[in-house]
Amino acid sequence: MRIYVLALHEVFDTGLSSLLDTFGTANTLAESAGTSSTRFDVTIIGIRPRVLTSQGLSVPTQSASRLLPPDVVLVPAIGAKRPDTLRVALERRETAEAQALLRDWSAGGALVGAACTGTFILAGSSLLNGRHATTSWWLAPFFRERYPHVVLDESRMIVNASRFVTAGAALAHLDLALWLVRRRSPALAALTTRYLVVDPRPSQAAFIIPDHLAHADPCVERFERWARRRLADGFSLNDAARAVATSPRTLTRRLQSVMGKSPLAYFQDLRVERAVHLLQTRNTSIDQIADQVGYANGTTLRTLIRRKLGCGVRELRARN
Repeated sequence: MRIYVLALHEVFDTGLSSLLDTFGTANTLAESAGTSSTRFDVTIIGIRPRVLTSQGLSVPTQSASRLLPPDVVLVPAIGAKRPDTLRVALERRETAEAQALLRDWSAGGALVGAACTGTFILAGSSLLNGRHATTSWWLAPFFRERYPHVVLDESRMIVNASRFVTAGAALAHLDLALWLVRRRSPALAALTTRYLVVDPRPSQAAFIIPDHLAHADPCVERFERWARRRLADGFSLNDAARAVATSPRTLTRRLQSVMGKSPLAYFQDLRVERAVHLLQTRNTSIDQIADQVGYANGTTLRTLIRRKLGCGVRELRARN
């Protein structure tokens, strides 16, 4: 499998090295097992002959014009971590040239993937329009604002949408590389995860800080403050809208625009977040915690936690 890693200026060091080290480890293990036909030939491609990482390291790259078409193209993150700095990076000429390459490679049949802030570069090529994707959870409001035609689900770690695959924040580069290894050989992927001591992480939900996202919009932030004071009560959209001095329609529209979900769904996220905090800091029973966050019984709460976080109550308490 011919894989191109498209590295741009200020490429995120950990992202780039995670991709290279995961494929390198898989290649070594495949050779040791006598299955060298399952090989990942990785080449770092760049718009410039040399790029600097976000930590200032110099990385040589090859020009795509001199190479055969790839089977897979991966875009690692760039070092910008906030909307303001990321916006500047996305407006560079280098980024536009990279997006043109992605369109050409995709038209040629290549699978195109990206992780963390690299998903913004891929989305900016318009290749994700009308498709599902994920990205760094804390940049989700900015992503929705900039790419409204992409169906974003920042709770997921990996989203496979036909010939495109996106991964979540920072260390999701590992998940992206392992996803590709798994497509070629599930057994090799399982062995690689053991050597790298990596646990599968199907979701980013456990890492999301809801109020961090809410601060992207004053209306959503007011709703978040109102909701946290009423987690044990029933939810009323009319009451919520009245409390934040807007209409139910406007509140619903703002939540959908910023958070990608309805006011009720976000209210439930806050309930689960509070429940997880109580589970990890107190010895209270699951039924008592369910009552404190507005659910009829512990069974309902267990089901919601499993569905949203991909893990159970016992696992959450064991992490404390």
